[in-house]
Amino acid sequence: MRLNHLDFHVPDIAAAADFFVRHFGLTLKDMRGQNGLAILEDDAGLEIILSHAIAKFGTADQVEMGRQTYHIGFILPERAEVDAVYGGLVAAGADLSGPPVAMRGGWLFYCTAPGNILVEVGWRPE
Repeated sequence: MRLNHLDFHVPDIAAAADFFVRHFGLTLKDMRGQNGLAILEDDAGLEIILSHAIAKFGTADQVEMGRQTYHIGFILPERAEVDAVYGGLVAAGADLSGPPVAMRGGWLFYCTAPGNILVEVGWRPE
C-alpha cells in the first residue's frame, strides 16, 4: 500500500500552491478555476491537494480555527539543502520558527505555509 494524496483545506489556494511550488519543488498538475482547487505532485508521485473547507468535513480550515492541528514534513538528501531551502524562505519573508537546528538525530527547521500549514524541513544521516 502506498500513500496517494493529502488534502489540505486552505482559504487562499493560489497562494498556498505558489508557496509549495516555489519553495519545495512541487509541480502544479491542475488548478481548477482561479482559486478553486489545486493538485500538486512531488517527484515520487505523492499528490497534495489544496481545496476550500468542505461542509460535510467541518467547514473550517486552520486559518479559521486559529491553530495548527497537524504538520507535514519534507526530508532532503543533504544537510546543505536544508540550509538552502531555509535561505530561500528567509529571502521570501516566510514565517519561520528559527534557523535549522540539530534535533532528533537530524538537522531541521519549521515554517508556516499559507493556510497556516506547519511544515518541517529536515535531513537525517543514513
